[in-house]
Amino acid sequence: MNLVTGATGHIGNVLVRLLLEQGEKVRAMVMPREDPTPLNGLNVEIIEADILDYKSLLQAFEHIEVVYHLAGIISILSGKEPMVQVVNVLGTRNVLQAAKCMGVRRLVYTSSIHALKRVPHGVLIDESVPFDPEHALSNYDASKASASLEVMNAVHQGMDAVIVCPTGVIGPYDFRRSEMGQLILDCVEQKPMLYVDGAYDFVDVRDVAQGLILAGERGRCGESYILSGERISVLGIIKIVQEILGKRLFSLKIPMSLAQLTANITPLYYRLTHIKPRFTSYSLATITSNSFISHAKAYLELGYRPRPLRESLSDTVKWFVKFKTLSKTPGL
Repeated sequence: MNLVTGATGHIGNVLVRLLLEQGEKVRAMVMPREDPTPLNGLNVEIIEADILDYKSLLQAFEHIEVVYHLAGIISILSGKEPMVQVVNVLGTRNVLQAAKCMGVRRLVYTSSIHALKRVPHGVLIDESVPFDPEHALSNYDASKASASLEVMNAVHQGMDAVIVCPTGVIGPYDFRRSEMGQLILDCVEQKPMLYVDGAYDFVDVRDVAQGLILAGERGRCGESYILSGERISVLGIIKIVQEILGKRLFSLKIPMSLAQLTANITPLYYRLTHIKPRFTSYSLATITSNSFISHAKAYLELGYRPRPLRESLSDTVKWFVKFKTLSKTPGL
């Protein structure tokens, strides 16, 4: 039996789907009173538990062979967010302890490419780059780096665990609309597109899910594996989506100086409106940072094969169009 924490998230619900397709039994762990919509219609056992509630984890982990730990808080905001550190680090510590107590055979932890030390342009990013909580760009990056080191410490104490580090995740089944999912959906809805110069590495959520399974099956204990895809500019994504839709969209490039000025007020904007801002100091720093990232290790050791980004974008557009996510499909 496999257990997926954070099972209603973007990667989580796709991982559940893929495990089921491969004939695996899956227990999906969700927060108490959490909306289970992303798991609707799936032949999966759902259990309520909280990674900050150690006792609830013991019940969730009963008779589990492999734990895929994805539960956590994702944030692109700058500034202090105490719960990000608490959930991502203390929660992971609880998961590790419960897995050890309940005799889980293997744990696969989903970290992030942002947990690695930010290296300058001209340096290829691979698994030789260390996890770096001390010089992280944001609380989120620091929390994922610290949690990854918690996993490594557990390995040194005898746990069989593997770490994977996805880059920017896109793809279908994006029920909660990630930042890039919202960008693609805005294109589908033909909204004016404001963008800045910059690029990053994006990977299909289905390839990340497959990479997690491969890491569980073939990954070497104590190793980390980068799951990257294809580097592309923000404008490049908009152009491909336009071609897929067969429609010309209004797009306007915003000077970086203006975007950075706007980003200074986004934390206040988010707190007042609870709407995710397009430009934050973190997102701007990310798309202008070094994003030449290698997945050669996962390719050679796991058999990881990411699909072309155009295919991912096409499938994402089709998914958003089919489900009418903005207004026409209740509950999504």
